[in-house]
Amino acid sequence: MALNRRRKPAGAVPPAVEELQPPGPLQLMLEARAPWECAAMLAAMPWLRQLPVGDGHPVIVFPGLGATDFTTAPLRGFLSDRGYTAYPWKQGFNFGPRHGVLDALRDQVRHVADRHREKVSLIGWSLGGVYAREMAKEMPDKARCVITLGAPFSGHPRATNAWRFYQMVSGQNVEQDPEFIAQLRVPPPVPTTSIYSKTDGVVAWQCSLNDGEPHTENIEVHASHIGMGMNPLALYVIADRLMQDPARWQRFDLRGARRWFYKTTDHSPLQAASQG
Repeated sequence: MALNRRRKPAGAVPPAVEELQPPGPLQLMLEARAPWECAAMLAAMPWLRQLPVGDGHPVIVFPGLGATDFTTAPLRGFLSDRGYTAYPWKQGFNFGPRHGVLDALRDQVRHVADRHREKVSLIGWSLGGVYAREMAKEMPDKARCVITLGAPFSGHPRATNAWRFYQMVSGQNVEQDPEFIAQLRVPPPVPTTSIYSKTDGVVAWQCSLNDGEPHTENIEVHASHIGMGMNPLALYVIADRLMQDPARWQRFDLRGARRWFYKTTDHSPLQAASQG
């Protein structure tokens, strides 16, 4: 991958990054449950509509690799139903950061923030989550918060089952670049939530964990990679996180019934490896 190589990252890449393996065949087969997650979303909609209505601030949703705005339509519909102004990315298929893609994203974030005269929340699914994080790093004055869904930002691209497809459609090689990998791991300077699943069949779940910082968190849900943006458990987390005031941001509260459905971790095991 190649997003933005100008920034000098802090810290080194732990050796554990190179040892991560993509999910195995069984987990990849479990991606077939995505239609059931869509059905679960429809069944849970009466419950989801009981969630508090948001403040109407703008949200941009970036799709995953090989996907279009069509795949994020259910998520954007949910956000609109909850009172937010949800925007698609409007660039057709996401075939990686090819020429002009990142410039268009920068222009969109600036335009939406200026139009609403307030900061924008950025939600990204898979590769779209990497975009969301990098845009927030470049323009923290325009970003309210970042929420990622199964995004591979803290491991080598080969720790996914999509790297060959990425090379084919993006025209970019997935090379071993420790400096670049370390850069991607650095979290944005705004509240940042990673939603991940240990049964993700595309991205090794360790690749979706933020290093422990006061403004970052990692929330585990039971979901597939392909269906995560339609999974009602993930939608609940997204609604809860968007309701947070960035000035008084707190991590996801696991008290009560939430502890039956969610788990959290304060830091990436890769960070622990680098410190050990």
